[in-house]
Amino acid sequence: MKTTSFVLRQFLFVCAFFLLTLFHFSAASASDAENPANQSVSFSEIWGYLYGSEGESFSAPSSVSDIGYFGAGLDLSGRLTGVPARSSLKGFEGRVHLVVAEVSNRALTHLCMDPALPLRNQLISDLVAAAKYYDGLQIDFELVLPEDDKYFFSFLQELKRGIGTKPLSVAIPARTRKLKRDAYDYQRIAKVADRVIVMAYDEHWSGSTPGPIASMDWGKRVGTWALSCFGPERLVMGLPFYGRAWADVNPAKAYRHPTLQCLMEEKGVQTIERVDGIPRFTYTQDVNVTVYYEDATSTFTRSRMYREAGIPKIAFWKLGQEDPAIWDRLFLE
Repeated sequence: MKTTSFVLRQFLFVCAFFLLTLFHFSAASASDAENPANQSVSFSEIWGYLYGSEGESFSAPSSVSDIGYFGAGLDLSGRLTGVPARSSLKGFEGRVHLVVAEVSNRALTHLCMDPALPLRNQLISDLVAAAKYYDGLQIDFELVLPEDDKYFFSFLQELKRGIGTKPLSVAIPARTRKLKRDAYDYQRIAKVADRVIVMAYDEHWSGSTPGPIASMDWGKRVGTWALSCFGPERLVMGLPFYGRAWADVNPAKAYRHPTLQCLMEEKGVQTIERVDGIPRFTYTQDVNVTVYYEDATSTFTRSRMYREAGIPKIAFWKLGQEDPAIWDRLFLE
């Protein structure tokens, strides 16, 4: 009888222990589901951008597969300039892509696209030569005129033929639909680029009203359209690491004299100084500043949104701007 009672107690103890353990793991799983900090997501490729001046001191997170190496651009004559040395990026064993950017001169971009002008052939020759020292070449021309759409496409075709088996990637602005005429026509670029980095950021920019760099809803719509055009093999979704600030008052502008008189009266300006005979005054006012930024939680949420949508490749602008905690949650497959 004592033996039976002992066995029963042991059995009940084992059952209780099992139930407590099951409850513990269930509670932990529920906690993980509610807390993004306890979750992770994997991608087949994770790109990060880096300036050449940062290469020697750079330590790459283990989950970064590709680096877009910045610094190269066009001088005022349309020649390639500022190509960083591949050897300056030390200790990184993944793929390194030379990024060539033109983001400031629309007229220069137009002149370099026109096949009737000598600038184009020379630039293509320069780009092909520079790409020899890299694993791939990326074109980030953000000011191509819609009227140059066919020129841009043939420019990319010639570059792809020139670099051969090396991957050609193209960074393009975000779209949520097809435009009537667009130099960055998604379906056309899909025919030539090995990778397309869709820059899904700057939904709100320095000159816009305050708002997220990329709201989740907008980012989802951008990703849906891009995936339908490029498919999961070519598409690399671009995500922001940075933030922006907006002020409700910006006094930096030109003023008419009557406007200045009103301003002086409004601000109670009593003292006017003269510097070399030119009047000057100073006033103080409160400025409200609104800041939108990204942290590890928002970046993870955005990354997971794209992965669950069937997008296995992402890119970040730019390395060094991030909340470092994000690297505990992103992995390569």
